[in-house]
Amino acid sequence: MNGLIAKALGFAAILIVATIVVVKKMNIDLSDPINIITVIGAIVIAGLTAGVSAKYISQMKSDTASGELADENWDGIGEYKNELPSGWAYSYLGTMIWALWYWTLGYPVNSFSQIGQWNEEVKAYNKKFESIHKNADKATLTAMGESIFLVQCAPCHGNTGDGLSGKAQDFTAGRLSKEQVLYVIKNGSNQLGYQMGAMPPMMAQGKDAEDIATYIANGMKGEQPAAFAACASCHGPDGTGMNGMAPNLKINDDTLVEHVIKHGKKGIIGRMPAFNDRMTPVQIKALATYIRTLRGE
Repeated sequence: MNGLIAKALGFAAILIVATIVVVKKMNIDLSDPINIITVIGAIVIAGLTAGVSAKYISQMKSDTASGELADENWDGIGEYKNELPSGWAYSYLGTMIWALWYWTLGYPVNSFSQIGQWNEEVKAYNKKFESIHKNADKATLTAMGESIFLVQCAPCHGNTGDGLSGKAQDFTAGRLSKEQVLYVIKNGSNQLGYQMGAMPPMMAQGKDAEDIATYIANGMKGEQPAAFAACASCHGPDGTGMNGMAPNLKINDDTLVEHVIKHGKKGIIGRMPAFNDRMTPVQIKALATYIRTLRGE
């Protein structure tokens, strides 16, 4: 046995022993067929690594290039038209066969998984949660909404909902600022997925747009400008959104918060992502209830 083979066998032995030590220290359950397959695979890889390394290092020391050169060359360096090494070909074929076995028999894609179990447990818990809090009173919803707000919303809107000095929507002020209304009038909006569809841009211009923006920003108090008729066709004469057909311009009602949670919204500091998969209907209602308390609605 030459020195190179001895070193290769020693290296393989070290890798195998290291694998066994790790398995024992991590208390891996070898009664699980997946764990057994993994350990066997690690041992096989260790042996193949050592064997292939020894083979090709030995060839580099003794073999000389031979065969027919290909016509193409790069800077005078050409390639020989040699057959693909049988080891590579068999390894590739074996990998494909093993993959098909693993996906269909060894560990089918529709079999048990921890992620699948977790998803099923979350669904069951959410169903129970919705049932328990289906008719929750305002105090319960407010307390629940506050905890949700502090975890999900406060990083951008601030712990008090003040929008961090203009960096995000300020829930302690009016429903919409004058600047926000003017922006939507100029650019239109189709972010929230309401039944009325997209609001086209330039529904009002000049003084009419200014009057509408001032009126909405002031909580729709005082005399309604004549130009507001363009808004009333979708938002209703009172601006409350015609029973959820369009956004409520006066308060952050349940429907508005639900649409923002489900669709996300472009904001001052970037786009707010959709949180639809993180909240149940009761949690969204609770969040809306709490948000309204931030300015005494």
